[in-house]
Amino acid sequence: MNPTIVSRFRRGVSFTGEHLDLGGAPVQLKALTPGQGAALKLLSDGDRDDTELAAAVTALDGETGLLRWHMLFRGLNSSGLVEHAVRTDSTDSTDSTDSTTGDTHEAGHDGDTREITARLRLVGRGTTLLAPAPAGPARLSRFAEARVVDGTLTLQAPGRHLAVELAPRAAGLLGELAGWSTGVPAPILRLLATAGLLAPGGPEDDIETTERSHAQWNPGDLAFHARTRTPASASGYGGTHPLGDRFPPEPVSPPPAGIRTVALPVPDLERIAAADPSLTEVLERRRSIRAHDMESPITLDQLGELLYRSLRRRGTMTGSDGQELADRPYPSGGAVHELEVYPLVTACEGVPAGLWHYATDRHELELVAEPGKATAALVSEARGAAMLEADPQVVLLVAARFGRVMWKYETVAYPLVLKHVGVLYQTLYLVATAMNLAVCGLGGGDTAAFATASGRDPLLEGTVGELVLGSRPPLEG
Repeated sequence: MNPTIVSRFRRGVSFTGEHLDLGGAPVQLKALTPGQGAALKLLSDGDRDDTELAAAVTALDGETGLLRWHMLFRGLNSSGLVEHAVRTDSTDSTDSTDSTTGDTHEAGHDGDTREITARLRLVGRGTTLLAPAPAGPARLSRFAEARVVDGTLTLQAPGRHLAVELAPRAAGLLGELAGWSTGVPAPILRLLATAGLLAPGGPEDDIETTERSHAQWNPGDLAFHARTRTPASASGYGGTHPLGDRFPPEPVSPPPAGIRTVALPVPDLERIAAADPSLTEVLERRRSIRAHDMESPITLDQLGELLYRSLRRRGTMTGSDGQELADRPYPSGGAVHELEVYPLVTACEGVPAGLWHYATDRHELELVAEPGKATAALVSEARGAAMLEADPQVVLLVAARFGRVMWKYETVAYPLVLKHVGVLYQTLYLVATAMNLAVCGLGGGDTAAFATASGRDPLLEGTVGELVLGSRPPLEG
């Protein structure tokens, strides 16, 4: 094997002989020499190494044309128009195409085969200028992610706009680079270093474990943070409608699925507005209360008022993309309002125990599940998380209908869900405080346990938040 760095225009970019075509957007290159044009044609046709490109330039422009070519090539890399790969020579005598990467194994001289084993790809926005290979031992960063993208094993580091695709032959390098190694070819290390996939420092200076800025991050948390807060590192940022050509948008209301329903009284908002404490007073009084008045539990009227004031649907509309949208008391990105609340009742005057769903459009409760082992597990978990001495009177399970958000949004879809959970938490806290109820938001929950109790598919609708709710004990008044 003789690994060599080769280059070509990235996908969607080609040279017509007169200008660059960036996916239908022409870019004119001024004062191109014949040699530069020949080299650009080679980059447009496929992977070429520096020797091949230089030969094309010198054949038409002479040796003096190389400096101008190198300046043009660097500019193309700085603009992210070129991608690089590692090509190796083997003794296979036939041409073939790798079914995994789609890269061609070209027949070379004397019956050898040229195979692309690794490719540096632009997945966001930025430069593709190659970094040098590390001088000493190298290993993969502990933050490097490996996943399958379009049938190809792909590595990417959090916040980076480049990724490295590996052919099956090169996949074993991942094991080699799990620890500090000197056995990986320098051209492949250059691609990995350019994509930020190698650990900084060295065996004696492993800053990923010794420096707080690196050590404090869990790899999954950093990947999530970087993907959703670094637009240049990913495509599909914002309202891209990634599923719009395959699925219709989900309706604003889930289908009725309750065993039976309980109508909730509609509170008099004018009377409430006249009697409510001021916003400043509510904000100052707001706190988490981890105890309930078990002798005088919360009532149907109180639960209904809290739900009505916090998340009833006040109206519907249709977006320009055809998606049904909603208006509720709390904000939601794009007005998608994907959150549903499931009151899990153990003690509420006027509401039988069980798992209920709040229908925001009809202001009523639908019984989803009778009390049983599955609902008891959810109650026990909430009791432990809130550090209650007795079972909570009501657990408000906040679930997300993910398709409502993911049909429209791509990179920012799940972060939007979490932001919505936060504003709903605060809304419930403030309304419950104004009503003199006890409320406590929980930091975690079990979406699998909710799926068991509710029968919901957790990939379509799963819990993303929980709060415990009840009457406020006298001493907490």
